[in-house]
Amino acid sequence: MHTIDFEPVGRRGKCPDGESLLECGRRLNVDIVSICGGMGICHQCRVQVISGPVSGRTPEEAEAFSEQERGRNCRLACRTWPQGDVKVHIPPESLSAPQRTQVEGLEVEIEPEPLVRGFEVRLTPPTLEEPASDERNLKKALEGQHGVRAGIVDLGVLQEGFPKIREWGWKLSAAVRGNEVVALGAPATRWLGLAADIGTTKIACYLVDMQTGKTLGSRGLMNPQIAYGEDVIARIYAAGKGPENAEKLQDLLVQALDKALGSLCEETGAVRSEVVDAVIVGNTAIHHLFLRLPVLQLGRSPYVPALSSALDVKARDLGMELAPGAWVHLLPNIAGFCGADHVSMLLATGLAEMEGVNLAIDIGTNTEICLNVHGRMASVSCASGPAFEGAHIRHGMRAAPGAIEHVRLSAAGLQVQTIGNKPPIGICGSGLLDVVAQLRLHDILDSSGRMLPHPLVRPMDGSREFVLVEREAEEAITVSQKDVRELQLAKAAIRLGIRALCEAEGLQEGAIGHVLIAGAFGTFIDVESAVAIGMLPPLPLERYRQVGNAAGTGARLALMSRGQRLEAERIAERTRYIELAGIPDFSRKYAEASVMDAR
Repeated sequence: MHTIDFEPVGRRGKCPDGESLLECGRRLNVDIVSICGGMGICHQCRVQVISGPVSGRTPEEAEAFSEQERGRNCRLACRTWPQGDVKVHIPPESLSAPQRTQVEGLEVEIEPEPLVRGFEVRLTPPTLEEPASDERNLKKALEGQHGVRAGIVDLGVLQEGFPKIREWGWKLSAAVRGNEVVALGAPATRWLGLAADIGTTKIACYLVDMQTGKTLGSRGLMNPQIAYGEDVIARIYAAGKGPENAEKLQDLLVQALDKALGSLCEETGAVRSEVVDAVIVGNTAIHHLFLRLPVLQLGRSPYVPALSSALDVKARDLGMELAPGAWVHLLPNIAGFCGADHVSMLLATGLAEMEGVNLAIDIGTNTEICLNVHGRMASVSCASGPAFEGAHIRHGMRAAPGAIEHVRLSAAGLQVQTIGNKPPIGICGSGLLDVVAQLRLHDILDSSGRMLPHPLVRPMDGSREFVLVEREAEEAITVSQKDVRELQLAKAAIRLGIRALCEAEGLQEGAIGHVLIAGAFGTFIDVESAVAIGMLPPLPLERYRQVGNAAGTGARLALMSRGQRLEAERIAERTRYIELAGIPDFSRKYAEASVMDAR
């Protein structure tokens, strides 16, 4: 028996002789992608052997890896058998969707420089000779013991914290933001922060230790505003119908954050009153809906926001239940459809500091793209729609157990892999992208996206559909011509955005040195499939890097560092926004971007 350590998912277990890394991983609930079922055909179960003895390379691996990759000891998990204790690194693209989400929630490496700091203080009990008020007593102790001049004590702290000073025996922990005391706690209180990325479809929340910067827990949930429309335009007009609608849309976000924070506190043994700071990001419409700012102007030309600057507001004024005096910081917006989440993504990826020509894409229901050309930054926003989330797709579903997430078509036949290796019940966004790419590569779709005759293509309601899975006593899982068109619209918007940025700089797409792909959907896609259908430029695959939920990472960076908040403001100020609908000859260029080819 050998001990196998799978990183970064943190799973370790025993592996007997004769069991491959793929088989061992599955037994230990490490869901490594393997569309061909471990036959060495699909080349999807790529891992890196960090240490320990393993079997020699197979012919399948010689075909799968470049010389550079072989030098890094990259292997196929299904063709690698441990011969001793082994440590293995699994890249995100080789993990099934739910585990990839966990990986993308890992730590942010940053030297903590938070706006809110905790101080342990000992107060002097008042006497008849020196009957100092509790407020003066606290301020004197902070200055005398820590050199901190606190000029303000929040009213909520006076109301909720001061009654407990005597219970704590005149010893306590004070959370101070600048010159304001925002919370009091028992000695050695662990002060916490909340970071949240509110997406059009999903919300990601992180609970962070304000002293160490360590992420204690993360939670993802659906944005409940979907009930008012899958896109932000529908929500803008819903909020514009009256103050009661605007209040309801804001309240839905507060309730969602409240629910997520409650779960995180329960998991970590924390309480809400210990959360002394928060950073929240979202696109401009979500940002305005959360603050109950006027939004109708975002849906009308020239699409200007009511607020573009960074903002600090008391949590209680938003209806959030945190520490008594806690503040919420919102990063700046760039334009009407390019918001704080885009700034947060740019902050996390470090695009602004990269040399040469580099691109960052945050793919989701709304996709934002930024091109940095030798320090000149320009961004566009693309309405890529909900197809990536499985919406408007006949058998579409979100990334959940049983969703088809990877597809391959070869001479050996059609192969599908589902999340959790469960019986297939539908197809998620990454699976849809995969199958459309396979149809195009095998000439079952022409360059216009029209479905052509094939043994697995059958007529359906005057059109055609491709059969993915036949199910006994249930309707087959298929991809229809209409499904292909839905994805084609989304891919065209993204490619047009990339081309518009390059044209504005007088560049060819081939000049792009690196492409950073972020976002919920961007985390899961097969880049090769995205290139095959022309959603992404035909660059060498090594130029692409998937970076997970970078907007959430940026929110955590801003939470833990006042310097990062200032950097976010600098990024917003130096980034020029291009309105995609206003580019010359838009209709023709959009039609060209719809072509289903890797060119």
